[in-house]
Amino acid sequence: MLSLKYIRENTGYVQESLTHKQSQVNISNLLEFDIQRRNCLKEVEVLRAEKNQVSNSIAELKKAGGNAEKDIAEMRSVSNRIKTVEADLRKVEESIANDIYYVPNIVHSSVPVGKNETENIVIKKWGDVPEFSFDPKDHLSLGEDLQLFDFKRSVKMAGAGFPLYTGLGAKLERALINFMLDFHTSKHNYTELFPPFLAHTNAMQNTGQLPKFKEDMYQIPEDALYCIPTAEVPVTNFHQGEIIPEAELPKKYAAYSACFRREAGSYGKDTRGLIRVHQFNKVELVKFVHPDESYKELETLLENAEAILQALGLHYRILELCSGDLSFSAAKCYDLEVWSPAENKYLEVSSCSNFENFQARRSNIRYRNKSTGKSELLHTLNGSGVATPRLMVALLETYQQKDGTIKLPTALHPFMNLEKISIP
Repeated sequence: MLSLKYIRENTGYVQESLTHKQSQVNISNLLEFDIQRRNCLKEVEVLRAEKNQVSNSIAELKKAGGNAEKDIAEMRSVSNRIKTVEADLRKVEESIANDIYYVPNIVHSSVPVGKNETENIVIKKWGDVPEFSFDPKDHLSLGEDLQLFDFKRSVKMAGAGFPLYTGLGAKLERALINFMLDFHTSKHNYTELFPPFLAHTNAMQNTGQLPKFKEDMYQIPEDALYCIPTAEVPVTNFHQGEIIPEAELPKKYAAYSACFRREAGSYGKDTRGLIRVHQFNKVELVKFVHPDESYKELETLLENAEAILQALGLHYRILELCSGDLSFSAAKCYDLEVWSPAENKYLEVSSCSNFENFQARRSNIRYRNKSTGKSELLHTLNGSGVATPRLMVALLETYQQKDGTIKLPTALHPFMNLEKISIP
């Protein structure tokens, strides 16, 4: 969340950033509410001073044996006016609190300006595009032949978009999760968390999912809870309301969770198999860092996510997102896209973002400056490290063999206790 003071003092810059982000938010209403709020505060201050003055006058009159009825009537009038102005102030502050949560984060100066994903910039490619001496199958055919997942039966359980992994497919999904968690905790020094898969409104609001993206959430209204769209939500709220000693920064966490997204408005778009689903698994990386180090930490975060794809030997590319494709909360973001031989295109498996103090302000997460002793807002970052569905797609299609088997990358051998997935 941007502070009202920042928006007021940097109106032109904020509006320019909103334009670059293709946001339709109108901050002029917010600024008008701000003027009303400050006018109310000034009036209340004047009225309270007047009330104190009249109160003192009443006390002196009574002490001198005079008639204070006129002053008492005046004080009642002032008190009633104070109540009216305070009620107006509460209404204005509620309007501000509602509107300010719809204002997206500022775009960092290094982000290329662009309207949408067509203007994202490819900054790196790693590995070779797989080549085959036979006609490669897609992940759906491979999964059916090898009995790795069953989309027909999963519809009986929850409907379309909720995958059911079976046999070695279930084992491979579990192996990928364990491999990534072990990799990030042992090689990159992340602390592992296993968070709740449900979160309340405040937690969702703190990370920027609410109120803007409410329609994409699965809700449990009886308990005022939401199914999390990413482990970023509970893990970022791990330090909600806390002040962290500067010497303890950065704090780095890796967390597995199931993720739930209604994907409202995406009907018919990439809905085949595992490419776009309502429930999926993901290992999330979250950092709490010193503001002076956050962009250096963003590059490291990206490298950590990359390392998973490199260890699995998968061809991928990195995109630097343009301003118009940035998420609501992000100041800067990189996307990692892995190659799908059957789809003949890149599929996103990770977004690595710097939110600067946008989430920290909402969540009231600070660090104690060791030089000044003051508490200051820190910066939060997160990245998928990585999501499994499209990773599974790329893995199966890349490592398929002519005989229909899947030759597993060496990194997964200890987790699968086998080197090849064969037809049962």
